[in-house]
Amino acid sequence: MALNALSYCCMNEKRLKILNIWVDAVTRNQALHMVEDFIEKGNRPHIVFASNPEKNFSVPRDPALYDTFKNADLLLPDGIGMVKAAKIIYGIDIKRIPGVEFMEEICGLCAEKKFKIFIYGAKEEVNREAVEILQKRYEGLDIAGRANGYLKEQDMPALVDKINVSGAQVLFLALGSPKQEQWFVRYRDQLENVRVCQGIGGSLDAITGRVKRAPEFWCRIGLEWFYRLASEPKRIKRQKVLPIFAVQVLFAAIGERMRRE
Repeated sequence: MALNALSYCCMNEKRLKILNIWVDAVTRNQALHMVEDFIEKGNRPHIVFASNPEKNFSVPRDPALYDTFKNADLLLPDGIGMVKAAKIIYGIDIKRIPGVEFMEEICGLCAEKKFKIFIYGAKEEVNREAVEILQKRYEGLDIAGRANGYLKEQDMPALVDKINVSGAQVLFLALGSPKQEQWFVRYRDQLENVRVCQGIGGSLDAITGRVKRAPEFWCRIGLEWFYRLASEPKRIKRQKVLPIFAVQVLFAAIGERMRRE
């Protein structure tokens, strides 16, 4: 039986405060059961965001986004920094759930349960190729619609209509952060059938092979971020906040220990 998402959200220590943002102490199976419940029992769009160290600095800058992030239905421990911080501050062991992997697990669920999907974002050729790959990878997957991420603001009403007409219960936003989160904040109330919306960032580039994921060894030792930085030096602009995050986590751990004592 699928885990009741509403009751699970109320469980103690499910959501952990990590500096300025939050992360959910969930396993992959628990997270996927929550998504299944959202689709089958929900009456509104439920949002799934990735939680990582970079968002600790970017999300609080936008009050509306910060409130939406705080009240998100599921905050995946996407970054290894969040996993380590949960252990250092609270002594709680959680496993990393990369957003691209969770997206594919949702696709597997949708293929099995006959839920419809809409994919919005990335370049036209990337979006189109990713759709073709996913449909081949997951037999019976119904991708009811798609749109590239280069639409203009005046195109948004037509896009929302297209999403609604498609009947998709799952919407993947591949716009990058914070644009995808901001899009959800602005248009969530206009989505009629969507029950789960996941921000997937550059996942379509990974699915199509345009961006290579780190080999398993680097992931296993928690250094996927270093591998990606070495492969894409331009990521240094995003990852320069990591040392600051690490220092702040150590101070937070000391503060939490003093509070307990």
